Amino acid sequence: MPTDYYSEVLSPPKLMTLERHIVEGERRHPGATGTFTGLLADLSLAAKVVWKEVSKAGLVNILGATDDENVHGEIRKKLDVYANETIYHAMDHGGHLCVMASEESGGLLKIPDQYPKGKYVMLFDPLDGSANIDANITIGTIFSIFRRKSESGDGTIEDLLQPGNQLAAAGYILYGSSTMFVYSTGSGVHGFTLDPSVGEFLLSNENMHIPEKGKEYSVNEGNYNKWDKKVQRVFDYFKEIDPATNRPYSLRYIGTMVADFHRILLYGGFFAYPPDMKNTEGKLRLTYECIPLSFLAEQAGGKAIDGEMRILDKQPMDIHQRTPIYFGSKEDIETVERLLGG
Repeated sequence: MPTDYYSEVLSPPKLMTLERHIVEGERRHPGATGTFTGLLADLSLAAKVVWKEVSKAGLVNILGATDDENVHGEIRKKLDVYANETIYHAMDHGGHLCVMASEESGGLLKIPDQYPKGKYVMLFDPLDGSANIDANITIGTIFSIFRRKSESGDGTIEDLLQPGNQLAAAGYILYGSSTMFVYSTGSGVHGFTLDPSVGEFLLSNENMHIPEKGKEYSVNEGNYNKWDKKVQRVFDYFKEIDPATNRPYSLRYIGTMVADFHRILLYGGFFAYPPDMKNTEGKLRLTYECIPLSFLAEQAGGKAIDGEMRILDKQPMDIHQRTPIYFGSKEDIETVERLLGG
């Protein structure tokens, strides 16, 4: 038996929990009140509750569709509804938030009158990739947190319609082969993996960085004939032989945006959902999906654009606004910019 067996095989697990990581981050800011720690602690609890149902979805009556539609005219999945309600009720009473908005809901989600109103607002997509739920493919929750702009009381629509360059924090929870909580407060991107045996998110990926250049792209290429010539030229270019690797880029598309993002965060490359003849303004939601993931991409050293400008500089005009998006490795997105601008 090698002498380092116990250190390598039986070494103790990493014991930096998500909450401890947040607390230690707040200690670096003397004016911090602990409110933010409590907010993310509530969110991590909601993530564990949602994970519990996702993990046994085939065993309980929570798969399949409901009988109603969401605000976008899409049939709601049972797990969508469950995740939406779970996150809202985990966050509505802690005194950290003054208003919320969800991709599944039509308007503002008010904090009940009996609870205190805090200094933050949160927008969230309760289950990104819900079309994949019944096929047991990775899905996720995406969230973004802003400081309120209004002075006090109930939050307003103006509190929610802030550009990404004003974010206080953003992140996602990935429900896949393991459950991960990935977040940033503007000081790098950190990933925590849920250890079900102790019920804690433990630090597994610190200071995550997107490689400068990738080898893969992620897009629904079935829409190729609906794209304009400039967009088609982008993907024609990446399917040519890359002199650096002597091979073309490979297509990797999961169909859950947050899962595609996570792959790119680890391995590089880029994701795109361009405008097309049907979705001339893009398909993905600016506030619930594109702003938080673009923030994380930039915090990890990548870039995120809509084809003409930086996503984080876009001013949302509606909480359900859509946008085109390209994000990923810095060098790859700069190539996309050059091809779209030419």
